[in-house]
Amino acid sequence: MAETTLFELVSPERLILSKDVSMVVVPGSEGLFGVLPRHTSMLSALAPGVVDIYEEDLITERLFVVNGFAEVTGDRCTVLAEDVIPIEELNPDELEKKIEEMRVDARNASDKEADRLNGLLAQKEVVLQAMRAAKPE
Repeated sequence: MAETTLFELVSPERLILSKDVSMVVVPGSEGLFGVLPRHTSMLSALAPGVVDIYEEDLITERLFVVNGFAEVTGDRCTVLAEDVIPIEELNPDELEKKIEEMRVDARNASDKEADRLNGLLAQKEVVLQAMRAAKPE
């Protein structure tokens, strides 16, 4: 049997996944990185994107994550994500509608509130772009 590493995916509400895998590819803030057994320890912020989970040489699961961080040790990779969405459930059109509603709210808001909403809009637009890139055709 091939060597494995423990992969755990956690959202604020619950443990979503815990299994031994041959490799996991994570969307870090500095780009994608792969985690194999005996990986050097590291900590990385997440970028919105897809986590690919490998068993043997095949991708067995793909999940979209939003914000959070990954902790890697020699025997495990733990991803703590603000939100986790199965690829087949991604709905960029719905997010785009929410962004449009937020734009209207920002235009009608006070300066301070508009600044806050514009910051949130920028974050949502990054997530939307990552969703569009990840959405299967």
